[in-house]
Parts: sequence; C-alpha cells; structure tokens
Amino acid sequence: MDGDFRTSFVREPVALRHFPALVLNADYRPLSYYPLSLWTWQDAIKAAYLDRVSIVAQYDKTVRSQRDEIRIPSVVVLKDFIKPQKRVAFTRFNLFLRDEFCCQYCGAKGDLTFDHVIPRARGGVTSWENVVAACSPCNLRKGSRSLRECGLQLNRKPQQPMPEEMHAHGRRFPPNYLHVSWLDFLYWDAELDA
Repeated sequence: MDGDFRTSFVREPVALRHFPALVLNADYRPLSYYPLSLWTWQDAIKAAYLDRVSIVAQYDKTVRSQRDEIRIPSVVVLKDFIKPQKRVAFTRFNLFLRDEFCCQYCGAKGDLTFDHVIPRARGGVTSWENVVAACSPCNLRKGSRSLRECGLQLNRKPQQPMPEEMHAHGRRFPPNYLHVSWLDFLYWDAELDA
C-alpha cells in the first residue's frame, strides 16, 4: 500500500482545521484582541471535557469519537478568571501594533521593519522608548544617523504602551476571519452609537 494513503487516512479532515474557538475570560471578554485569543477546536473540546471552560456557542459541524458525537465549540469561556497582564511584552508584533502598522516617519503601510531612533551604534538601546516601526526606504535613509542628520521626523514620540491602549489598537485591526457567533463577545464593551 502507498504511504500517502495511510497518512492521509489518519490525518484530520482538512475542513475541521478551520473551526477555531474564541476564548473568553471568566468576565466574558476576550483574553486578547490582537492577536485574537483563539484555540483549535481540539483544544476547546479537551478543555470542555476537563471542565476548564463552558461552551457558549457552537458551529453546525460535529466530530465523532468512539462513544460521542460533539458539536464543535465556536466560543468558550474560562471558568477561572485570568488576571490581565499589567505590562505589554516588548515584541516585534506588539511594536507594530502600537505604531498601528505604519511607518513612524512617513506613514507608509506594509514592508515594515523596526528602527532605533537613537542608533545602537551611538548607544541607543532596544526599548519601547527608542524603537519604532519604519518602512524599508525610511530605515535605509536613516541608517545609523540621528533624526536631525538625515532630515526625518517622528510622527509621534515612542513610549511603552498600556494594555488598554493595545486592546484599543487591536479592535481596529480585526483578523481576516470573524465567525458570526463571536461578534457579540468581541465588541460588547465598545460605546454604542446614539
């Protein structure tokens, strides 16, 4: 028998990989907005069986085990509250999110790198207060020179973001896929139009 047939037989069906579950904290707010707190359907079912989450909404699709047929969860809520982080981790992704995926010199979107405002060659450190998102042309133009030497200006002064600020930024950049069952939980804390 052909090896590909055997491995394709035991692999999960391709369609079932596309059923992520939105994970809410015990207060019914997402653990994070960007990246959106999602689990695979397998992790959501496992957590439900271990009594760590309650299933709030489900997809129409089901999966089968030897004994059960289970509807795939689309929204789960944790039974224990997870305290939100007080500080935002300094990562490339969070830096781009803080700067709203725009070059902080010219405002361009796409093809982003990060730039040290005070170059490392001149004693600059890698920190929230000294690193900004920059497009490749602006980053090359600046090089290891100061802003004054290269004639560039920052759109805003870099600073360490607060978690609330990052949640607000995250809400403005929804992921490519939002299941209809998630919508009531993603924006429920937003101000309503009068």
